[in-house]
Amino acid sequence: MKMKYLILSIVLMNVSVYAQNAQIKEAQSIFEKGNSQAAMTILNKTEYMILNAPDEDKSDFYFLKGNVLKDLATKDIDAANNFTLASQAYQDVMLYENESGKYKYSVKAGAALKQMKSNLVNGAMNDFKAGKFKESAEKSFKVYLFDKKDTLNLYNAAAASVNAEDYDSAIKYYEQLKKINFSGKGIVYYATNKKTKEEDTFISPKARQSAIDAGLYEKPRTESVPSKKIEVNKNLAYSYLEKKDFAKAETTYNSILEIDPNCVDAYVNLAYLKLELKKALTEEISALGTSPKEMQQYDKLNAKKDDIARSAIPYLKKALLIEPKNESVAKTLLGVYRSLDMTMEYNSLKAGM
Repeated sequence: MKMKYLILSIVLMNVSVYAQNAQIKEAQSIFEKGNSQAAMTILNKTEYMILNAPDEDKSDFYFLKGNVLKDLATKDIDAANNFTLASQAYQDVMLYENESGKYKYSVKAGAALKQMKSNLVNGAMNDFKAGKFKESAEKSFKVYLFDKKDTLNLYNAAAASVNAEDYDSAIKYYEQLKKINFSGKGIVYYATNKKTKEEDTFISPKARQSAIDAGLYEKPRTESVPSKKIEVNKNLAYSYLEKKDFAKAETTYNSILEIDPNCVDAYVNLAYLKLELKKALTEEISALGTSPKEMQQYDKLNAKKDDIARSAIPYLKKALLIEPKNESVAKTLLGVYRSLDMTMEYNSLKAGM
């Protein structure tokens, strides 16, 4: 009886392998005819059967899966997600081929991964130029997850998120940039695409030269990029302000001043932050009634409001010290002096304008 069960088991395994191989061939045929979505449907239904297959069959399956997903992404069908799934499939190919010691697709899978990254980066840039900021941020973040050494993609995801007014994502990305001590300082290699007449970036002078030698690019240009640490903190603080998280915004602006003690924008925004807190208290005061308890509350809140307004003065004075002719800062400071009945200070500043 045991022998019969063993024979039956072997027969069923062979039937399963045959069915699996047949479906992979069918998916390959459909994919070659240009119907990637139909091919993906077959592969999704077949994937559970591949788990117990030989490593060589797994390699065949995941290389085809990677190609199908890559094609869908290239056609801008759920691009960011399909690029991610394709990269996972190609990495599975290399994993199984390393385990089997038979390298059939590893080189092609590696090349596909590099091409996908390039396509996704270009797609993110094109989305940003077209004003599709949310899509651009999503693609840039996917590239970062794909290659965390290339931190510029995380920076691009953060910048696109701010433009998309997705401040939760922007905060998440900018905080991550601070955590990894991102600076963005470096060198960018440009060349003009002969066909589109637009400048594209290259990861190295060698990559750029290869494209020029191939006759695809011209007019090489190299540009030094300064540190982006202040910009990261500015945008992070702005995002916190938009979320009304004044405490974290204040902390972030102070971080900017640690980097650059003469950053006028940081001083101005710290003052703005204080005046926003004052505004909130003014609205709270206006909502009070005339009962004895509310009148006591009025006196406390009014004193607190004046203290907050007073705390904005040092920031505005420091900004004017750095930029004496900044009329906007001067007018704001005049308004604070007037609200606090600081007549002597008001007249002195007014006379010097």
